[in-house]
Amino acid sequence: MTPEIISIVLLILMFVIATWRDVNMGFLGFIAAVALGAGVLGFDLDESLAGFPVDLFVTLVGLTYLFGFAQDNGAIDVIVRWAMRLVRGRLAIAPWIFFFLTAVLIALGALFAVAIVAPLALTFARRNGLNQFLTGLLVVHGALAGAFSPLSVYGVFISDYLNQSGFENDPLSLFLAPFLFNLVFATVTFLVMRRRPGPRAAGDADIEFTAEGPQRLTGFQTLTLVVLAAMAVSVIVVGWDIGIVSISLAVVLAFVNPAAGKAAMSRVSWSVVILISGVLTYIHVLQEAGTVDWVSQGISAIGVPLLAALLLFYMSGLVSALASSLGIIGVVMALAGPFLASGDVHVAGFVAALAIAATIVDISPFSTNGAMLLANVHSSVRDDYYRGMLAYAGVMCAVGPGAAWLIAAVPTWAAG
Repeated sequence: MTPEIISIVLLILMFVIATWRDVNMGFLGFIAAVALGAGVLGFDLDESLAGFPVDLFVTLVGLTYLFGFAQDNGAIDVIVRWAMRLVRGRLAIAPWIFFFLTAVLIALGALFAVAIVAPLALTFARRNGLNQFLTGLLVVHGALAGAFSPLSVYGVFISDYLNQSGFENDPLSLFLAPFLFNLVFATVTFLVMRRRPGPRAAGDADIEFTAEGPQRLTGFQTLTLVVLAAMAVSVIVVGWDIGIVSISLAVVLAFVNPAAGKAAMSRVSWSVVILISGVLTYIHVLQEAGTVDWVSQGISAIGVPLLAALLLFYMSGLVSALASSLGIIGVVMALAGPFLASGDVHVAGFVAALAIAATIVDISPFSTNGAMLLANVHSSVRDDYYRGMLAYAGVMCAVGPGAAWLIAAVPTWAAG
């Protein structure tokens, strides 16, 4: 077999093993990079691992470490409960409170915002007779709406890739396009399902939600939120490097409260860091082997560039429904390289549309967000909830990538 074929077989094996046996695909990426580089291309170990994204590694560790302080010291819990107070007397807007709350949290760097908001949102819906499925969908759509901010893991990941590859980068477009897209999908979902109330859980018929826990910020919680705001300003307004800034500010918090520093370290999303680092390391070897150009030329050989792009969008969406969105985005971004370099597309718009296609299916119970949502559903409705998630994910797989292609890719191709 040629190096290109071998590399594709290894990539398929990575996805199969990661999905079937729940092995972190990043570890598999490191192994595959050495197997392909040293075993097929004749690279030494350093050359095989040369694609390790040092800058992105620092950024991911710094972001999740810094936000870990806010999660551990309860600052986020206070903000969440403040937001939930807005619901009182206006139950119809509750799902939207959760939508925007999740969007804000993930936009500020809370990678697992769904895990923070979902338990409160679904409990609130269950106790107040709201549609739990609708509430859960808006939580996930909120996460996807804010997922590509300049401060989020997704946004940093794509921006870093574009910068390293020498492509035009427009962080604002990358953030706004998925936000508006998910806002529209959430609105349609809300209008269709809002008149379908859910059953109250047994014994909870007379329970009104009360904001529990501390309602006033402590001194260290206040300092943590000030530090997060300083990070946002220094990165967005001043333009400083987000990795160094987040690590520096995290060290300040650890200096003030060493015990909190140790606790926050356990919040670093090592699984995500390993996933992204390993996949990008393997993608570098794929590029060195000529696989990316080979596959892209095969797609382009279809003869209709827009059709080729549509196939790429659907491929990213369908695979993402069964695997990690971050891992898929890394692969499809590499495959999209020739499209971006051709000059026939507006890079920012095309990349934003591709990001939408790869994440809009994240309501699937096999994806990270979908699994976290399902884990917080009351056991009495979990089976029905699971079937509903599968059905909704199927609709998203069928409609989402095509809608992203129509709304963003086609106009930007004309503009390009």
